[in-house]
Amino acid sequence: MDFKKLIKENRGTIVDVRTPVEFSGGNAEGSINIPLQELESRKEELKSMKQPLILCCASGGRSGQATQYLTNQGVDCYNGGSWLDVNYYQTQTA
Repeated sequence: MDFKKLIKENRGTIVDVRTPVEFSGGNAEGSINIPLQELESRKEELKSMKQPLILCCASGGRSGQATQYLTNQGVDCYNGGSWLDVNYYQTQTA
């Protein structure tokens, strides 16, 4: 499944893995902030969210790390890259 289509169709959950300070400076509409360093301790919370998870950050690096970790934990997720890109995809019609 193409993660861009998932975003356009508002399927799954958008998780922003940036720091709370970065997140408060701007974020994708409806996204949830769970910083990269908290993923392990909040793994069960993440597993209980509506999947697939679309992970984003500032440039795609941290969300890539998060995608790799969560995939290894059995979570259906995609690296959405920059939150700005995710925000853009949200504005596109399906």
